[in-house]
Amino acid sequence: MQPNPAYAAPGWLTRTYATLNLRPEEGHRTLLMFAFYTLMSMGLMWLEVISAALFLEEYGAEWLPLIYIFSAVVGVSLGTVYSWLDRLLPLGRVVVLIALLMALPLLLFSWGLGVATWAPITVFAMRLWMESATNLNELNLAVVANQLFNIREIKRAFPLVSSGNLVADVLSGFTLYFLVSLLGVEKIMYLVFATMLAAAAVLYYVSQAYRNAFPDSRRRTVETVAATFSARRLQRRIWHYVLLLVSFFAVAQMLMYLIEYQYLDQLTRQNFSVDTLASFLGIFTGILGILELLTQLLISSRFVERFGLFVTTGLLPAVTVTVTVLCLLAGLPELGGGRVFFIGLVILKFVDEWLRYTVFASTRPVLFQPIPGSRRARVQSVVGVAESVSIGGAGVLILLILQLLRSMGWLENSGARLFLLLTLALGLLWLGLLYRLRSRYLNLLVLTAERGLLSFSDASLRVLKQTLIETLEKSESAADQRSLIELLTQIDPRSIGEVLAPMLSDLSPVLQRQSLETMLEHPDSTFTDYVEALIHRGQDPVILALAVRYVWLTQADADLDKLKAYLTPDTDPMVRGTAASIILKRGQPKERAQATYVLQQMLTHERERERVMGCRALGEAVYMQGLRLHVNSLLRDKSLRVRHAMLQAIAATQLKEHYPSLLKALRYQSTREAATEALVRLGDEALPMLVEIAKDPYQLDARLRYQAWQVIGQIGSLRAVNTLISYMTTSKGIERHWLLRILVKLSDQKDLRRSRDIETALERLDRGSVERLIRQELLLVSHIQSGLADFSEDKISGETADWLRRALANAMQDCVERIFLLMRFLYPSNVIQAAELSLEGGPSSRARGLEILDNTLDIPPKRIILQLLDQVSDGKQPSSPEEMISYRPLSPAVRLSALLEQRHFLSDWLLACCFHVARTQKWAIDKEHVLACLRHPVGFVREAVLSYVEIVSPKSLVLLLPQMKADKNQLVANQVEALLDKYSLEV
Repeated sequence: MQPNPAYAAPGWLTRTYATLNLRPEEGHRTLLMFAFYTLMSMGLMWLEVISAALFLEEYGAEWLPLIYIFSAVVGVSLGTVYSWLDRLLPLGRVVVLIALLMALPLLLFSWGLGVATWAPITVFAMRLWMESATNLNELNLAVVANQLFNIREIKRAFPLVSSGNLVADVLSGFTLYFLVSLLGVEKIMYLVFATMLAAAAVLYYVSQAYRNAFPDSRRRTVETVAATFSARRLQRRIWHYVLLLVSFFAVAQMLMYLIEYQYLDQLTRQNFSVDTLASFLGIFTGILGILELLTQLLISSRFVERFGLFVTTGLLPAVTVTVTVLCLLAGLPELGGGRVFFIGLVILKFVDEWLRYTVFASTRPVLFQPIPGSRRARVQSVVGVAESVSIGGAGVLILLILQLLRSMGWLENSGARLFLLLTLALGLLWLGLLYRLRSRYLNLLVLTAERGLLSFSDASLRVLKQTLIETLEKSESAADQRSLIELLTQIDPRSIGEVLAPMLSDLSPVLQRQSLETMLEHPDSTFTDYVEALIHRGQDPVILALAVRYVWLTQADADLDKLKAYLTPDTDPMVRGTAASIILKRGQPKERAQATYVLQQMLTHERERERVMGCRALGEAVYMQGLRLHVNSLLRDKSLRVRHAMLQAIAATQLKEHYPSLLKALRYQSTREAATEALVRLGDEALPMLVEIAKDPYQLDARLRYQAWQVIGQIGSLRAVNTLISYMTTSKGIERHWLLRILVKLSDQKDLRRSRDIETALERLDRGSVERLIRQELLLVSHIQSGLADFSEDKISGETADWLRRALANAMQDCVERIFLLMRFLYPSNVIQAAELSLEGGPSSRARGLEILDNTLDIPPKRIILQLLDQVSDGKQPSSPEEMISYRPLSPAVRLSALLEQRHFLSDWLLACCFHVARTQKWAIDKEHVLACLRHPVGFVREAVLSYVEIVSPKSLVLLLPQMKADKNQLVANQVEALLDKYSLEV
């Protein structure tokens, strides 16, 4: 939400925003809401104190339960009206109308108090209206706040907004005594009316200035709501969460009124006069208001940020339970209406009011944020209705308890004890509901954020599998069937034959081929009869070849003589090659000789398809025998398909002398995929040569190193994953980035139960190791932040300086990505991924992502990470996290040297930019850094260092050039040649 463009905050106000933990774009909205809430609360506070004093004088505390019951009826009615208006009118009009509705009855109250016959009814109505209007005001505030602020903004802004109630406590509490003496009760009602009318005017301005924050309810179509709740799983979770919210706030409200009844009951037992009672209530409210105001301004928002939403929310029920237990243990109830018990109830009431309207009030709107915006206002009105019902429930409960105590004669001796026990029970229930609410809150945030990210338990996988099978059996679309088979294969590849085999004869040729290829991954003799039914004259050659292979793989005693019929030249090469490869593996010497001859003819045939199928047959044959002579020529074949097939054959037959050909093929785009498949097929046998390439920083093509690591990841064995983990924990910069991505992909495969080896290996990444790597990344972030601060445009300028700043910004993004990758080893991958994707969206989406992390992370640098992500996601330059490194401004030259101290962690381009800036600015760099970077494996870094040395120290350059002439990188070699010519040097 953007501030009103017509409003520009002065400098002193901007500084005040920073002091109050607000951002400038939030300040205008926060001040307006603070003004509205302060004015409305002042009116309600005056009304509350006056109505309480008049009511206690007229009726006494024993009538309070009736107020609660009638208040529930009025509250339910008003909540229903609120929900009805929300459907009928735009939300901006609804909130203003509700504010006006709260003020209008005050004119009638003023008139009624002046008429003796109407005064008792007016007093009762005032107290009744005050209870309902207070709840309606809280609902109105929460609805407006949730429209104006996103989930993170509320945590900063709402404590300040809700402090309006505390300011109203102070102002109304300390002014009421003088106003009563000066104006009298009847005239004060006009002042209350005027104050609440002013609050409604402020709210009207807010609804106009931020019109886009208030959706038009009349335009909310059924389709929109259906889209919001399209996912059944999401809809079910939302309603579970709503039920918990309703229960949570209903219990909170009931507990508040139970405490209030005990407090007011004790007040009536002290025999205070009306003036004394009003003065006591005013002073109590004033003192409480000062403490609440200080808490809200100085503590609440920081407490929420430090300890999180649910620790903050749970503070009130936890303290209430503790104080109640202390009262019970101290034996205070046995003193009946004595002063000690009165003091105990005053403390309980004081603590309840203090925490309820500070830290608890600050978190209330946040709990509604996981609910989609199109339903949020209605859910809040439902919660308001539930709170009103709970007030009536509290009244009925109190009346029943009082009647029971009177009938048993225990009212004086045991009444206080029983009410305290009831308070304790409700407090414990409140804590239990909060515990349930916490898990639902995070789950719902993740579900609404990820929208399509899949994360399955074993039970849900079984349900999904059964659903897919039923859909596959009913589906008539070939495209849908193909997709369903692919998904079933990913979920449970070993038992896919159970599903596909009985369907083979009814599937189209394309789907028969897909099914047979899938079943061949895990052949099972149980399904041989189904496959054998596909072997007949006129069958598609591809399907026939696959069926033949399946039958003879699963049947050890199958008759090889039947295969000889497929060795004739007129048979399709694919079928002929398949038959020859099976005979080579299982035939007698004479039969193998015949198969070898057939394959030799295919490998030397002029037609490409013959040679391709011959190479594939070699791979299936396992033994090359006399066909090895053709390997070199086939690797150089003009046909790319032939070369691909030969690479696969080398891996299948484990021709060690030709393994270098696989690594060579990995270098070229045209053969990379085939080489990767071949190396993966070799498994652990390929690891030593792949590691040798991957860990060699002097490879001219960095992509080859990355490709080698990827192949190791695709091998996915226990040894392969252990290798990746070992190098990842000691690697730095881009190499760590590569390895983390590969390991995260493997970790996601582990979540789908694809490999127990992967799961076993990843257990090596213990929490301590991951946290250490996260701290390393944060330390690098702090150095980058310091560099961005000291290399600002007002300190150094020029093209190379711009390069450096952009390189630092990119390095910051790389660090953030690595932190997210590392967090996926500590927490559920789908949760972290949902948070990361949310941070790439708009303001509301980013706020949701930060909230997910806030409720997920439990590592020591949690606050630093959240602060960093909050600033980075807003596109702002983060400030240096002082917890990681003490930042002090340095001159750009000194900062560059400090940055080069971290050269092992810097990207290649960032390192080169450091030397380019030093060259243009003619800064001195330590000899150690220069010599180390001259040995850097990346050519353009060495080129940047040479360019720097040429400007700063030509004499040293003359000594270096002869040593660099044989550089493998063409860029550096050309540069050295040019410099040798420039300085007329001969080597």
